Amino acid sequence: MKDEADRILQLFRDNNVAYQLYEHPPVYTSEEAAKVRGVELKTGCKSMVLKKKSGGFVLANVAADRKIDFKVLEACLCTKLAFASKEEVLKATNCESGSVPPFGKLFGMQTFLDPSVLENEFVNFNIGLLTRSVKISRDDLVRLMEPTILKFAK
Repeated sequence: MKDEADRILQLFRDNNVAYQLYEHPPVYTSEEAAKVRGVELKTGCKSMVLKKKSGGFVLANVAADRKIDFKVLEACLCTKLAFASKEEVLKATNCESGSVPPFGKLFGMQTFLDPSVLENEFVNFNIGLLTRSVKISRDDLVRLMEPTILKFAK
């Protein structure tokens, strides 16, 4: 898991991404993360690994103050979706549930981004550890993510 955090920071360095690193006690919810970072909840990016009924996983990213509308993503992917189990998340990403960074391509996953994440100039998210997170610009986030942008939050 530390490997994933180091890999994300190296990705930032390789791509000239300015970032602010936060080291904090473990956080398990978006609300806890916003509090320890001293930022508004809406600036967080929630990255959730979803299991496709047809097989495999996708990564769905929404602003931390929103929820996923499964029907929209299911229609787009033409398959049923469910949250991956903690064990599946760990196996697919080498990250604990709640610490998955928003870059699905690092894990061979199609990445979806809801426009709610782009409503803020800067975005905050964990980088593979429950104790480390970063703040980067939304423009750098999109550039590194290479996501499919689709409105699927409610």
